[in-house]
This record gives sequence, C-alpha cells and structure tokens, in this order.
Amino acid sequence: MKSVYVLTKEELRSLQLILLEMLLEVDRICKKYHIKYSIDGGTLLGAVRHGGFIPWDDDLDIVMTRKEYDKFKNAAIKELDAGKYFYQDHLTDSHYRWGYAKIRRVDSEFVRFGQERLNMKTGIFLDIFPRDNVPDGFVIRRLHAFCCYFWRKVLFSEVGKITAVSAIKKIAYCVINRIPKETAFYVLEKIAKTCNKRKTKLSRCYTFPLPKKGCYGYKNEWFTQFCEITFEGYEFPAAKDNHGYLVCDYGDYMQIPSEEKRRRHPCSKFSLPKGCEDVWKTAK
Repeated sequence: MKSVYVLTKEELRSLQLILLEMLLEVDRICKKYHIKYSIDGGTLLGAVRHGGFIPWDDDLDIVMTRKEYDKFKNAAIKELDAGKYFYQDHLTDSHYRWGYAKIRRVDSEFVRFGQERLNMKTGIFLDIFPRDNVPDGFVIRRLHAFCCYFWRKVLFSEVGKITAVSAIKKIAYCVINRIPKETAFYVLEKIAKTCNKRKTKLSRCYTFPLPKKGCYGYKNEWFTQFCEITFEGYEFPAAKDNHGYLVCDYGDYMQIPSEEKRRRHPCSKFSLPKGCEDVWKTAK
C-alpha cells in the first residue's frame, strides 16, 4: 500500500513559488484576452490573512463564471507553453474525472494519495473552478443540490471504491462506478446550460462540495464584482466582498486553525521540476 509523501519545508515553499509562477501566467493570459477571474478558496484566504499562501497550503485556486471559463480554456490552450504547462479537463485528458480544470506543470509529479490507479496526467496543479447558476426555487434548488451530489459521487467513484472506509460505501461506489463518466459529464453540462439561461441569486461549481449543510451556492456578485488584493507581493483580482465570501466558506476565517485541522492534499508521489529544487532560496 502506498504511503503518504510528507513534503519538507523547503519542498513546500518551492511548490508554492512554482504555483505563483503559474498564477502569474494565468493572470497574463486573462489580461491579454480580457477574461475576468478571481483568486478563490484557500488562496483568497491566504491573501487576506497572510498576504500570500497559507503557510501549509499546497495548491492554488481561481474561479470564473462559466462564460469566462470557456473563454479561458480556448486562450490557455493557445497561449500556454506546451513544454511547461498542460491544460487539463475531461476533454483534453480522457482519464480525468473532475468537473473543473487544472493547469499542470508537466515536468513535475504530484499524485494525490488514493488516486494512484487513475491514468490521468499528474503534476503540480492549479485549480480553475467554473461557476454555474443554481435555480432559485425552494424545491428545484434542493433537487439541483441532490443531482450535483450524485453526479459528483459518480465521478469520484473510481477513487471511492478503493479508499472508502466502510464496506457499505465501497459497495455503493462500486455500483455507481458502472455509470460511465461520460454520462456524468453529459448530464452535468445539460443541467448547467439550462440553469445558465436565467439570472439567479446563487452559483457554484457543480462537482465540488459546498462548505456546509443548508448552503446551496454562493452569491453571484462574488464572481462579478472585483477588487485588487496583494498575494505574495503581486496584485490579483478577488471578490470585492471578500469578507462575506470568506465568512460563507470558512466562518471565523481570521482564526488560525490548530495543526490537526489544517487542510492539506496528501500525496503519494512528488517531485519538483528539474532545476527548481531550490527555487525558495532565490525567492523575494
């Protein structure tokens, strides 16, 4: 059985600086093609609370509306240096099973623990989350939430059937794993196209869990109204009401969590790009 690879302090900082380089490349492309985005999740939290990466964070998140997300994919495939980066979604990588895109550093390794059996391309990654509308009606909003939950579990089932702790969950994942992932992507795309035809109060990434029970999405204004925020010495777009967004996602977000509650992405295989092992030494 694979064991968790524990990054050294130097490896983690080198990884963060490589992610920063990737974010600067995303920012360059977005500015060139007038694409609106914002830093998201733990990256936004890190900017507000630490002025940069959360000290123990090992990934980077950005978010876009579906319209901007589609524009960015076309621009990224055209602009990214193929010898250095790979734009990954279920259409560019037939083994990829997640409903949001990643940019991978091609000459590196970062294999999430439990995902060793997946044949998708791996490497240090930056997550790009699309935001699709959530219906406003009381009943349909809850039905929509269940559909998102179900199809997310279908996509996860290739991992869940191995990593689930209980026998019941493993059996459930084995059953829904018989549903082709292509079916899941097709259904989710149809739901998104239908929901995006109307203006709604909330939106979300359909294949990523929401922060708490009773939450059905995020205010659309958080992904359309922006300010500039400092992250690792550079200015990047962020939700104008970043306080409201972070409260929704994290509650008392300025409170530093105890060490056992600090969220990481455990990996089983890791390597930095050749020549980048000591990038932390020369960082500003």
